[in-house]
Amino acid sequence: MAVNRDIIRLGLIAATMVLALVVGARIYLSSQEAQRSVELAERASIFERPHSRSLGPADARVTVVEFLDPECESCRAMHPLVKRLLAQYPSDVRLVLRYMPLHGNSVYAAGALEAAGEQGLYWEMLESLFLHQPAWGNHHHPRPELIPGYAEELGLDMRRFERFLEAGRYRELVEIDRQDGAALGVRGTPTFFVNQRPLLRLGYAPLKAMIERELAQQ
Repeated sequence: MAVNRDIIRLGLIAATMVLALVVGARIYLSSQEAQRSVELAERASIFERPHSRSLGPADARVTVVEFLDPECESCRAMHPLVKRLLAQYPSDVRLVLRYMPLHGNSVYAAGALEAAGEQGLYWEMLESLFLHQPAWGNHHHPRPELIPGYAEELGLDMRRFERFLEAGRYRELVEIDRQDGAALGVRGTPTFFVNQRPLLRLGYAPLKAMIERELAQQ
């Protein structure tokens, strides 16, 4: 009888240990999964912040993040090509814009965009800045003082526009974007990421091909 009781006791101890190992393993796996979720969320946040401007459906299968400089000639050249791609994939592609100031008037121009955005005319202001970029953003003789005139042409409330610029809060947003871009290895503009993958060769065809690859893999 004593031997049987010892065997039962040992069996209970073994079962308890196995149960503890199973529970511990589940807890460990859950913590690892939670950590992975946190890491994925942190990685996603570096591509898009709450202040980021975007075009396209929120549930688009492909998100194109563009780090741009309003004073950059290459950004101006790529802009109509990006719009063409958005028109080609209206349900599947979403564009997110981030700032990477690399020229003397880049931060001020970004402020003008945000000031226009406060009045619901962000994208119209972006179009205007690119249209007139050779005048206000000429690298040899820049004339940023022309920018408020473009805002006025759009019908913006200029007192609100100027107050927004004077407050200077947009500078913090631009700096967040600059730091995120630097962390992602952005060294020039425009720089594109397609579903968080860097576009290695600039141009319409490479960007289109990368979008189509991402769509085909889903």
